Amino acid sequence: MKNNAIRQKISFKASAHDVYEALMDSKKHAKFTDAPAKISRKIGGKFSAYDGYASGKNLILVPDEKIVQTWRASDWDEEEISEISLTITPTKTGCTVTFTHKNVPSKHLSAIKQGWIDFYWKPMKKMLEIR
Repeated sequence: MKNNAIRQKISFKASAHDVYEALMDSKKHAKFTDAPAKISRKIGGKFSAYDGYASGKNLILVPDEKIVQTWRASDWDEEEISEISLTITPTKTGCTVTFTHKNVPSKHLSAIKQGWIDFYWKPMKKMLEIR
């Protein structure tokens, strides 16, 4: 498997805390994805999102600042495990998320790259920015 990586930078008109909570709180995560999510808030704890489509475990959690998790999709081969990293940086108008998804299988790279935009960043912005 090639070391394919996705890098995205997303600006939110929301606090770093609200963005972190949207990603790490099971109910808030389920609200913006419109699908069941179960997310541990402990290092080594597991998560499942999009009704089991995405799963993995927490490697690094720094509240309101950083999330690093193993990540795999249910339609990937068993040995295909990737890693996501999100760094949340406060700005004058909200925050910026610097997102990296490493070790994405080549055959899934394009779909996963667009999937983050369509199924995470856009609906998350909608939930957080329209109040």
